[in-house]
Amino acid sequence: MTQQESDSVFQVVLRRALAAGDPANAQVHFTTDVLDRYKGVEGVSIIRTDTVGRVRKQGGWSLDFGIAPDETLIHVSIGDLIALPEADRQHWAFHARTLPASKMFLQMRLSANACYDDGEVRAWE
Repeated sequence: MTQQESDSVFQVVLRRALAAGDPANAQVHFTTDVLDRYKGVEGVSIIRTDTVGRVRKQGGWSLDFGIAPDETLIHVSIGDLIALPEADRQHWAFHARTLPASKMFLQMRLSANACYDDGEVRAWE
């Protein structure tokens, strides 16, 4: 799948989530070493195809993930992450990665009433 095709499918998923007012299918990206915690653990299996995978804890939970074309990142639906036990959610959060993003904007989201001066206000051209 080309990057353009991948972007197109990603946009469809996002549009549907927005239309439904439900962010459960919004995707979060992770480095593949997030899976290291589960390798070799009795009762836990990690399986994959070329483009998707699953971590499954026997008698507990399972988590499906997508595999990026270069296999350096995987991505998961946020709704599926919320269903994990707290300790596993914290583990996954530690390995979360962003696509290129504004650090200042993310900090503003953490503190809603904060004001950040990072340059002159100007029109977008």
